[in-house]
Amino acid sequence: MSIEPGTQGSVPAGAELGAPAQTPPSPDKGMFGVKGTGDVSGFGRLVRPRPAVFDSPRPYGGYFDDVYDALEEAYPAISEAIEKVVVDRAELTLHVRAEHIVDVCQVMRDDASLRFELCSSVDAVDYLGSDERRFHVAYQLTSMTYRRRVRLEVAVAEGVTVPSVTRVYPTADWQEREVYDMFGVVFAGHPNLTRILMPDDWEGHPQRKDYPLGGVPVEYKGAEIPPPDQRRVYQ
Repeated sequence: MSIEPGTQGSVPAGAELGAPAQTPPSPDKGMFGVKGTGDVSGFGRLVRPRPAVFDSPRPYGGYFDDVYDALEEAYPAISEAIEKVVVDRAELTLHVRAEHIVDVCQVMRDDASLRFELCSSVDAVDYLGSDERRFHVAYQLTSMTYRRRVRLEVAVAEGVTVPSVTRVYPTADWQEREVYDMFGVVFAGHPNLTRILMPDDWEGHPQRKDYPLGGVPVEYKGAEIPPPDQRRVYQ
């Protein structure tokens, strides 16, 4: 007696192939059904245009003006150091030239009117194809004294080094290592700039936009795991 599809006890698709490890002739072979391109993001080459970032006019609002005025008073070279000031979504970002990042961090930490004692995060973004200085390194600073937050951002082209801020913020040690591991940004003066997530002999930097998604086989405990777009499909 045959069983109508969709009723209890129906035969699952692909069961006629025998062992469940066999690959069924599915049109969804590969992650998200993508074939041949190595792009398993599922967006089908959808590109979101990057909005232009412009200088925000004064007054910035809130404590942002106080922070900028205090930095301007404590750091005479601010006009050379700061490329632009952006206030967006109630957040203040100071775009700093790479050669000034250590000095700016030093002032942000030590000046009595600023007191940004903690660098809670160092991360990066790859703007491949939309910015000649493709790597933007962001430093999230927190003032526990005044309960304030500010972001410093440094933009560099591929192959350009960024001075390490570890002598000002020791918490940046492992965070800069992670940015180096994932993006390949080199921090000059870092005490031990080695990989922190990937194996020491790994080739490439996985969070770069031109890194092949799903196209890299992984060795785990002596076994070779194929990339996602080459794995078997279980049904």
